[in-house]
Amino acid sequence: DFMQAAEETGFILPLGQWALDEACRQLAEWQAEPALRHLRLSVNISALQLRQPDFVQQVEDVMARSGIQAGALTLELTESVLVHDMDDAVGKMRALHAMGVRLSLDDFGAGYSSLSYLRDLPFSEMKIDRAFTRGVVRDAHAATITRNLLQLGRDLGIDVIAEGIEQEDQFALLGEQGCRLFQGYLFGRPMDVAAFSERIATSP
Repeated sequence: DFMQAAEETGFILPLGQWALDEACRQLAEWQAEPALRHLRLSVNISALQLRQPDFVQQVEDVMARSGIQAGALTLELTESVLVHDMDDAVGKMRALHAMGVRLSLDDFGAGYSSLSYLRDLPFSEMKIDRAFTRGVVRDAHAATITRNLLQLGRDLGIDVIAEGIEQEDQFALLGEQGCRLFQGYLFGRPMDVAAFSERIATSP
């Protein structure tokens, strides 16, 4: 409800800029720490943000201010950002990619995702929607879809992340299918940055 209200009122623009600023500031802090400098951080980008004429410049400016390595920043986009003005979105995405920013196609399969997005756009990763991973253990059709999406990612040379992983059996089955990147409560719930940094720094 909050995000919908932010979109409808335009508040998503200053909110999104704040999130991008904070993400780059945090990445700069991590990159100064040997145990944390390998971390990447993803930021969700709304359709309204991407449609701003100066959006690419905004990203370039915040990266320059923070001094981060571009490859540490991933911008997550849903297919909704592509349906309004495809040519404009493609141009901006290619400019971001040329700067070294990683692009992620979020919630793949949740709506009307087209395979042409993966073919034509410079995505570094796609995320399998939880609609498939949630039932992957009990639903043979869902398991077939996840297996094929993982193979598609390998064929295209992009990373595939399984979203919504909450159970060990989900994790095990997707691992058997060749998945190596996961997101979900099985690995950790939302936490403040101090707790997260300590957890990562002390992990094997």
